Amino acid sequence: MTIPMLDIDNLIHNGRIALGNIWNMLAYDPTAPMLFSSGLFWLLFILILPVYVALKSSKPKMVFFVVLFSLYFYYKSSGLFFLMLIATSYIDWLISWRIRKTESRGGKKAWMWLSICVSLSILGYFKYANFFLWNWNQMVEGNFQPLDIILPVGISFYTFQSISYVVDVYKERIKPTRNWIDYLFFLSFFPALVAGPIVRADYFLPQLAKNERATKEMIWGGLWLIILGILKKAVIADYIAQYNDLIFNDPQLYTGVQTLMGVLGYTMQIYCDFSGYSDMAIGLALIMGFHLGINFNAPYQSRNLTEFWRRWHISLSSWLRDYLYIPLGGNRKGTFRTYVNNFLTMLIGGLWHGAAWKFVFWGAMHGVGLAVHKACQPILRKIPDNFFTVFISWALTFIYVSLLWVFFRAASFEESILIIKNIFVDFDWWQLPQFAQARPEWCIMMVLLIICHFLPQSWGDAMERFFVRSPWVVKLGIFIIAVQLVIEFMTSEVAPFIYFQF
Repeated sequence: MTIPMLDIDNLIHNGRIALGNIWNMLAYDPTAPMLFSSGLFWLLFILILPVYVALKSSKPKMVFFVVLFSLYFYYKSSGLFFLMLIATSYIDWLISWRIRKTESRGGKKAWMWLSICVSLSILGYFKYANFFLWNWNQMVEGNFQPLDIILPVGISFYTFQSISYVVDVYKERIKPTRNWIDYLFFLSFFPALVAGPIVRADYFLPQLAKNERATKEMIWGGLWLIILGILKKAVIADYIAQYNDLIFNDPQLYTGVQTLMGVLGYTMQIYCDFSGYSDMAIGLALIMGFHLGINFNAPYQSRNLTEFWRRWHISLSSWLRDYLYIPLGGNRKGTFRTYVNNFLTMLIGGLWHGAAWKFVFWGAMHGVGLAVHKACQPILRKIPDNFFTVFISWALTFIYVSLLWVFFRAASFEESILIIKNIFVDFDWWQLPQFAQARPEWCIMMVLLIICHFLPQSWGDAMERFFVRSPWVVKLGIFIIAVQLVIEFMTSEVAPFIYFQF
């Protein structure tokens, strides 16, 4: 039996179309970077996981395989900027060995600062060049034309990891990796590459050296965190963001009550969005046999700003403490210098988040808040610790943090002021029932979210233990429920994570 020539031509034509579609799906698309919440990522992760497990017994092969996938993951997120990541890692690795082999302290320090300057110069160009040029042109009243610069995704995160590695080698906390590929594995490890957590070399590299397989508890615990992260991001954050975006996009159109709800909504949205990403990243790493540490610990339970920064984005706040605040002098050079160091640390932390004066103001006000809290310590210690004082402390902290989030989200500093002014000037308590009646699902989700946030940590640990120890049928049922919730609340397109822009 012969196949007609027309059928062969159609077969070849359809094959070319199929291959073209596959290529388009796997190639970089600047309008659709690969996210943890996208179906393509999970398809690829499921496909590479058996290969990873098979190669785990041979560390060099496993490292090479994961590095290839991590670089591809970064390519899908930032295009050809993955080449810059490779180059940066190689320069840092070479310098780390120069630091190791140089005998004089001054020589070691010179190599360390060379690496830091290279890393900060790259970050400064991509993230802050237009910001500084715009401000310079404002001062000289020039005609500013912004440079056509595309910000590589996650550059702030892996730059901080790179700096901490070189500093730790200089301070002899760690030894340089024997080969470059191990360091590239650390810097490009895909779960933490584009939005953290900021992984420290002295915590991660010993795990890589041991190359231990994930235990059953780690695998199921990782899956539990992934499910929680997806629910936080795709169900809660993306859903409540639909209303929040209305308020922040046109703040002048809404009443004080509506604006307040938008601000509270964003306060919860950014927590669910970012902590959801961290949960997924930590969960993915656990399944692969690596611990990334905790990055969020119920931050809105905090009763002061010091406590808040011990609970919020823990990997960043601990990095700023160890590599900026303490080198500046910490609290070792007197009270006034301690306040200045706190302020400068948070000011730089604000600038790290974005090249705009609203981020600088956000960081500066957190620095002022931390300084005021430390200055008030002698008075606060005398106040009795009862329900009333605990509630007042929590309320003041929550209000302060929430209002500062406005500068984080609003399009400009001026719109931030407009939003806050609108809350205090045009607020009518009697509109609250009307709002609840108009948006019942949004209000119910917010109430449930706040309640869950204040549940004891032991309850969350108990739920995780139940999931880990439960039969596979129960695990499957929980997974199916989570998928169904995502489908029910899913928006028309996958929303990018808020911290992708940093």
